[in-house]
Formats: sequence, C-alpha cells, structure tokens
Amino acid sequence: MVNPHPFCHKLLKISCFVILLFPSLVVSSTECSCDVDQLTKENKGEALKFKLISIASILVAGAIGVTLPLLSKRIPALSPEKDIFFMIKAFAAGVILATGFLHILPNAFDNLSSPCLPQNPWGNFPFSGFVAMLSAIGTLMIDSFATGYYRRQHFNKIKQGSVDEESTGEEHEGHVHVHTHATHGHAHGSASPTHDSMPELIRHRIVSQVLELGIVVHSVIIGISLGASQSPVTIKPLLAALSFHQFFEGMGLGGCISQAKFESTSTAIMATFFSLTTPVGIAIGIAVQSVYQENSTTALIVEGIFNSASAGILIYMALVDLLAADFMNPRMQSNVRIQLGANLSLLLGAGCMSVLAKWA
Repeated sequence: MVNPHPFCHKLLKISCFVILLFPSLVVSSTECSCDVDQLTKENKGEALKFKLISIASILVAGAIGVTLPLLSKRIPALSPEKDIFFMIKAFAAGVILATGFLHILPNAFDNLSSPCLPQNPWGNFPFSGFVAMLSAIGTLMIDSFATGYYRRQHFNKIKQGSVDEESTGEEHEGHVHVHTHATHGHAHGSASPTHDSMPELIRHRIVSQVLELGIVVHSVIIGISLGASQSPVTIKPLLAALSFHQFFEGMGLGGCISQAKFESTSTAIMATFFSLTTPVGIAIGIAVQSVYQENSTTALIVEGIFNSASAGILIYMALVDLLAADFMNPRMQSNVRIQLGANLSLLLGAGCMSVLAKWA
C-alpha cells in the first residue's frame, strides 16, 4: 500500500508558512496615500463581539461540513460506493467552482487593479489572471509529477517483490515448478485487485491534499480580512456567508478525503487543519487590526497574488479533478438518473455560492 504522507506534510508546512508570512507582510510600511472609507461605521466593541461569534460559528460549520462525508461507515448513504455520493461531490464541486470564479478571483482583480497601486507595472498588465493561470498550470504539474512518482514507486515495489519470489523459487530446485505455479496462481487471485485500484487511490490522495492547500490559502486571507475589520455592518453578513461557505467547502474536501482512504490520524489532521484555518485567520486579523491597513500597497499586492493563486488552484481542482473525473466515470455514463442528479446538484451548488457572493 502506497502512503504519500510526506507529500501531505509538505503541503501542510507550506500552508503554515502562508499563515505565518501573511500578517508580517500586510503590516509593513507603505507609501500609499489612499484613505479607508470614512463613511464606514466603526464600533470596535461590537465588532469584536461579532468576530468572536464568527470564530465559533465558522469553526463549527467547517468541522461539520468536513466530517459528514467521513462518517460513511456510520451513515451508509454517504459512502463513496453509493449513487448519492456523486450528487454530494457534484454539489460541493459547484460550490468550490463558484468560490473560485465569483468570490476569490474578483477580489484578486480588485486588489491588483486598485488605484492605490502604481500604474507601472500593476496597471499595465493583468497580473490577477496571469497568476491564476500559472497556479492552475502549477497544480497540473504537481498533480502529474506526484501521481507519476507514487505510481512508479508502487510498481517498483511490485517488481521487486516478484524478483524476490523468483529467487526464492530457484533456491528450492526440487520444488521450483510447484512453488512458482502456486505463487503465480495466488497473485491472480488476490494481488490483482490491489494492483488495479492503487493508481486511483493515489490519485484521490493527491487530489485531496492539493485541494486542501488551495482552500487553506484563501481561508486564511478571508479570516484575516474579517478579523481586521472594525465595522459591524461589514462583519454581520460575512459571519453568515462564511459559515455556509466553510460548510459547503468542507463537504467537498471531506468527500475527497473519504475517497483517499487515509489512515485515521492523517484524516483527523487534514479535517482539523481545514476547520481551524479561517478561525485562526480571524484571530490573526484581530491581533494585527491596529496596524493592518486594508488599502496599503503591500496588503493589496499580497492579498491579490494569494487570491489569484488560490482561485487558479480551486478552479482547476473543481473542473479537472472533481467534475471531469466523476462526470466521465463509466458508472455515471451508464446511468441517466445519476447523470441528471449530478448535473442538478452541480447547478444547485454553484447557484448557492453565487447568491452568497452578494454578501461575501
């Protein structure tokens, strides 16, 4: 059994680096003279109350969302082997796709086309689309190289095992024919299913890890922005919108983790890490709110680049790794009922997040 835990740990380290790096960049000195909207009604005491409520609400919503698909053993309807799982994944993929197109990418364009940034180079080139494109290509490369690496590793182990068995057979010359025949028969009876299923399992594991990385990056940025805000009028709609947002995204990620069949410890780490990212981002935002300047040059550039990269990752993952993989699955192709259900679920998921774009 191939266990790509080192790859998972590398992604978690990168995410931790983003969490630690971001606040130090946004509080840097700046020469931008743009003023924050003076019409915004600020009430620090009331804003802090809603921020604390947001931490609890988003934490619970994210934890429930990511945990539900992982309870397939106790809730058989949520098992990846059931037809309804296609609908659940399609709904979650629609949520993630709409998140990339309607929530993150527009923010990235706003950040990097802000009048607070110098015209050269930020106003002369569409950096948001460029970074999103590069992140999508980078995700494809990571997907391809990681899958190829673990597949070669797995097949090399199988090949090495076959060589060892042949060597053992040669040592027992008197029983070489019987031993080799028995081993060969056994291989066809039990090892073949594992051999056939491993590439798909590897694929699911890499998809879940890369998807979590993309979600974590934008979740931290959203959390910091909310935590640094001093306006209850801004925070109230974000509280509800982000709670739903985290719940639906958690379902999509939880479905991928469920299919990846990680060990219990790795599953728990990934679920916990997802649940904590936005609340931790809010806490960081509260800590740096006195020096955080939303319209500072550094804050706009860092947010814009991270948002663009996150949007590229999520759009690629939703279209290629979640939707294309399932919609071209022979099981769905041969069942019109599953096809219709998945298409409706996709539209419903994208529609829900499109409505939430009005507030967040």
